[in-house]
Amino acid sequence: QVQLVESGGGVVQAGGSLGLSCAVSGSLFRINTMGWYRQAPGKQREVVAVANYGGATNFADAVKGRFTIPRDDRKRAVSMQMNSLKPEDTAVYYCHANIARYNDGEKHEADYWGQGTQVTVSS
Repeated sequence: QVQLVESGGGVVQAGGSLGLSCAVSGSLFRINTMGWYRQAPGKQREVVAVANYGGATNFADAVKGRFTIPRDDRKRAVSMQMNSLKPEDTAVYYCHANIARYNDGEKHEADYWGQGTQVTVSS
């Protein structure tokens, strides 16, 4: 059973920094993509940053230049360092991974989510 466990988040003043971490446990073949989504109150969940297998990264325009997303495949982990935080970054942040597993000799790919962690940026 694959699980994603998040840590980090909290409350910070505007202009400050926070870090998030996510670790993957369980049996798997490969983690294709790892990244972070967020959902603010009354809004849809949106992608924040994604790290692909091989190292390429993509960021939402709103966070480019402020967030980084180091990925460590040996540790099966992804982090996100959030700098110059703004009140509009306030949301619940979810770790996401698209993971390939073998079952009865067949490869299956599926999406997995962390439990979510609150980030609050005060003005």
